[in-house]
Amino acid sequence: MEDLSDIEREEQLRRWWSENWAWIIGGVALGLSLLAGWQYWQRSQVQSAERDEAAYVAVIEALGRNQRDEAANQAKALRERRPDSPYADQAELALARAALERRDFDDAAGLLRGVAGRSKDTELRQTSRIRLARVLIEQGKHDEALGELDAAAAGAFAAVVHEVRGDAYAAKGDPAAARKEYDAALEAAGPDSGLDRKFVELKRDAQAQAAPSPAAATPEAPAVAPEAPAK
Repeated sequence: MEDLSDIEREEQLRRWWSENWAWIIGGVALGLSLLAGWQYWQRSQVQSAERDEAAYVAVIEALGRNQRDEAANQAKALRERRPDSPYADQAELALARAALERRDFDDAAGLLRGVAGRSKDTELRQTSRIRLARVLIEQGKHDEALGELDAAAAGAFAAVVHEVRGDAYAAKGDPAAARKEYDAALEAAGPDSGLDRKFVELKRDAQAQAAPSPAAATPEAPAVAPEAPAK
């Protein structure tokens, strides 16, 4: 009876294999193809990142040789080939920094506005907005600079955003609003905020000296008119 059970089990196994072998082989083949596809995707991502990095380095080297047109062309090609690459953002930030060094504020503002508007990296977007606001202050566009800076949405950049807002108000001639922003910057500053507390305190205290002094009090008129001299 025991031998018969073994024979029956063996026969059942044969039938099961004859009915399912194609599915099993197909599943194994599919798994192997998925694994190969995943490995190929990983290799292509690494290779793309290496090409992006090489293109960014080419931009930096061209700027170092003062070849601005070559640097701009390299950055443009990188943006067109890999529009979402953080290296494309970094390349344009480098171009913006070079524009600032030669005081081409319009060019710098355009580059910074582009990175702030399309970068997928939250920190790069915020960094670009802060730099753009500083450029706008240099251009005398104080209200536009303030419009770029939302301290409530700045996260870890809140202290710096408040500081730059204070700079905008100070340049605009509103010392009270500037002091308020500088105080907010000092309050929001943490150990990793990158805020220079002493410098912000100096700027805040300078606004107190810039505040208009209260007008001198007008002498009150006498309550009773002086008597006319006797004739």
